[in-house]
Amino acid sequence: MEDNLPKIYSKKTILGFSIFLSTLFGGVLLYQNLIDAKKKKEAYIVLGISILLTIITIAIVNIPEEPKSSLAYLCGLGGGSLLSYYFVPKYFPNEEEYPKKPIWKPLIIALIIVVIFVTLIVYGASIENG
Repeated sequence: MEDNLPKIYSKKTILGFSIFLSTLFGGVLLYQNLIDAKKKKEAYIVLGISILLTIITIAIVNIPEEPKSSLAYLCGLGGGSLLSYYFVPKYFPNEEEYPKKPIWKPLIIALIIVVIFVTLIVYGASIENG
């Protein structure tokens, strides 16, 4: 049976990416799992929920006068937990039987995106203060 199961990202990977990057990153990984498992409708539902949770996170983090990154991690933990402990078991009830994809590709993509954002923030701040 294991031979015809697609490789998927584990729920720990989805949770980790959600906490340390955003629920959107974790949602994209779960979206990819669902696409690979030929569950297109479910994939779009998960992607939509991930986008919504990310928008809510941005709103929550920016409510205080001084945004707190700890709120972003808490929202990531909440969103990642929803993805990992609700959606993964719902759509992959036998998740442990699936071969796992390595995390290197999404990790490299995430690092590139983070470097671009940090560079833009630093560059933007230097122009503002220049």
